[in-house]
This record gives sequence, C-alpha cells and structure tokens, in this order.
Amino acid sequence: MKKINIKNTDIIASQIVLGCMRINEEGKNPVEIIQTAYDNGINFFDHADIYGGGECETIFAKAFKETTINRSDVYLQSKCGIRPGVAFDFSKAHIISSVEGSLKRLDTDYLDALLLHRPDTLVEPEEVAEAFYELEKAGKVRVFGVSNQNPGQIDLLKTAVKQPMNINQLQFGLKHTGMIDAGIHVNMSDAGSFVHDGGILEYSRIHNMTIQAWSPFQYGFFEGIFVGNNDKFPELNAKLNELADKYKVTPSGIAVAFINRHPANMQTIIGTMTPSRIIEATEAADIILTREEWYALYMAAGNILP
Repeated sequence: MKKINIKNTDIIASQIVLGCMRINEEGKNPVEIIQTAYDNGINFFDHADIYGGGECETIFAKAFKETTINRSDVYLQSKCGIRPGVAFDFSKAHIISSVEGSLKRLDTDYLDALLLHRPDTLVEPEEVAEAFYELEKAGKVRVFGVSNQNPGQIDLLKTAVKQPMNINQLQFGLKHTGMIDAGIHVNMSDAGSFVHDGGILEYSRIHNMTIQAWSPFQYGFFEGIFVGNNDKFPELNAKLNELADKYKVTPSGIAVAFINRHPANMQTIIGTMTPSRIIEATEAADIILTREEWYALYMAAGNILP
C-alpha cells in the first residue's frame, strides 16, 4: 500500500487508517481485525478517549498483544477534548489527564500522535501550549494536531503552541465535499460557493498539514452509507460500479480512491470492523483515478461544475 509522510514528521504511514471507534461491537474479533489491517498494509490506528467510554482503547490493547505485530511497527493516534454531554475541554489539566488515561488503556508508553478533538470555544492557547510541552518533554506524545478545526482556530493555537500542527482530521468523501466545493465555485453566488470552513483545504496544503478524511462512506449527519444505496443515490452508485468493474475492486474501494486521488495527499480513515471490507479498502489504495474519472464521480454525487 502507498505510504505517506505525515507532514513535518518522520512518520511514514499507510494512506489507509483503521479507525477504532467501533472495535467494541459485539460479535467482532478484534485480534483478527487488527491483524488483517496490518497484514494488508495498514500501520496507523486511530483512537479517541471517548470511543466506547475508553473501552475501545482497552479492547485494542488486549487484542494487539495477541497479534504478531510489534508496537514499533505501528503508529497509534488518539484524540481528546470532548467530555460527552458536558463540555469541550482544551484545559491543560484535561489534556494531560486524557493522555494519561489513553496511555494506560492502550498499554503503551507513548502516542505517536495526539489530536484535539473538535474546537473548544473556551480554549486558552497558553494552557494547550503548556500541556503539549509537558507531554512532548516526557516522551508521551510524538506529534500533535487537531480535528475538525478551521484556519482561524489553528492560527489561534499557534499564538502559543510551539509544536507544528501536523494533522487535521476532517470529514470528507463523495457525499461530504464541502471543503472542495467552495474552491470550485469561487466567484459564484450559488450554494456551493459558500465557504463553511475558512478554506481549510488550501490552508492545510499551504501549511503542510496532513488531512485525515473520516467517515468516507457516510452521507448526511450519520444518516447512513451511500455505497450500495441505489434508492437515494442511483447515479453515484452506477458510476462507482462502473469504475469498480474497470479497476477490479469494490465500489467502496473506488470511494476510497476518490479521496486518495486528491493531491493534498490525505489519509482515509475507514471504520469498518469487517475484515473482508478492510481488505477491499486496502486493495484500492493504490488506484490512481484519472482526472476525468474523479470529476465524473464528483458530479455523480450531485455536484455541478460551474
């Protein structure tokens, strides 16, 4: 599988990331899931302190010990900053306690990456800077980043934080194209021209941030999967099927290839806990869609070119 260099770091990571939010699903075999991912080229695993109330990290760590994989062979990333139903919290105390909790649950001495999970409007950059400094100095976190944050919020953090913001985890896929729509509809007055996120795509490319695309198969606000949903998305699925036949992969694989084709060199986070679907995604990781195919998918998803 194609590997990418996480910007401003020495991390050489798989373009496909396994998101572990659902590794606690009943009836799943986490050992098989992790081993399958690794055997098919995935060396980057994404967590968050809130996934399963922390249970997902614990399950991952226990299962990881039963695989043939060494800790040094993979990269572990976690996120913090959400206290479900209570607050977003980027205070120094919360960041540090969250990392300590993740390290204990993951049974590891360090995180390869830590992301701040959704913006905290009460953020005090100086507190974040102190937390990051202490975590880096103690060797508990290697690199840092954010999730779902716009350029202004990142620049605000940079007024105090000295470490580079290496990663931004953003929702992107065939039915979540907002961050590219505005760039295509520049100087227009239609709905697609509205800039929702401050030009985060261009900002990330200019400032050498690696974008991680989450929920690549979802439509709406977690309304469901568009792949195979011929009732709602017949044109899109027809195009996915056509290209899947051409490249001898699955329609889900083509949805991944759509993301990976973008020159921003994104990582795609897949959240499936089904080994066969993990393989499907990895098999398509090296496909390079033509410009015409990429735009055909974009339009089949319901978008227009002005």
